[in-house]
Amino acid sequence: MQIDFTGKTAVVTGGANGIGLAIARELRASGAEVWIVDLEREHPANAAEAIGARGAVADVTDRTSLERAFDALPTVDIVSANAGIGVDEEIFGARIETWERTISVNLTGTFNTVQIAARKMKERRSGAIVLTASTNSYDGEAGLTAYNASKAGVLGILHTAANELGPYGIRVNAVCPGLIRTRLTQTHFTTPQILRDYFRHIPLGRGGEPEEVARAVVFLASDAASYITGAGLFVDGGQMASKFGTWTEERAEFTGDRWRLK
Repeated sequence: MQIDFTGKTAVVTGGANGIGLAIARELRASGAEVWIVDLEREHPANAAEAIGARGAVADVTDRTSLERAFDALPTVDIVSANAGIGVDEEIFGARIETWERTISVNLTGTFNTVQIAARKMKERRSGAIVLTASTNSYDGEAGLTAYNASKAGVLGILHTAANELGPYGIRVNAVCPGLIRTRLTQTHFTTPQILRDYFRHIPLGRGGEPEEVARAVVFLASDAASYITGAGLFVDGGQMASKFGTWTEERAEFTGDRWRLK
């Protein structure tokens, strides 16, 4: 199925690297006019120029700067609310600063993005918003209390926004990535023992790539998903379907960065 966003304007927050950049690239390849919105230190204009998009500096936690970025656009058809952070701290030693910053970016930032975008889309009675949630929206991975709580909250925004915005023709969905190879997770992907144990619980036997998440976002933003709203789509290689693990040494071996059947 060919997805064509010609004539559509798309915004990707946190789009200067990782999953966000992959989303921006896929949207642009599908014909959309893409705006990458990110922090100044991430150089969104440079990232955008490399893929034929446009860049704007804004902090999703700063309402004024985010509104200014959206106000520069004549219309908004597609929004990927992707900006997010994650810090590994066990609950006993977790700092309140980490909690507040994570909630501010991942949860309040998502709320800000959805509300601002929805107000612009409401006038046209159409639009598609895709949130970046996580498998951690559902489970309690150790060391990530703030991240887990923030991503669980994103699902609360998802369900409520889909309910309230549906009458205006605005669809709201989410992707829930598992372990994806990005700048934030690179240490995992360069530590074979971590991968060996982690990937035991992923039926496809490997981690994901940003482009695999991006393609799911593009689908949910497209007319191919015209009757889908309020949905969370796992992009996790089957991890959330595997309770006790899939891979064992008796039937498989771990080579390179994935499990394979013998």
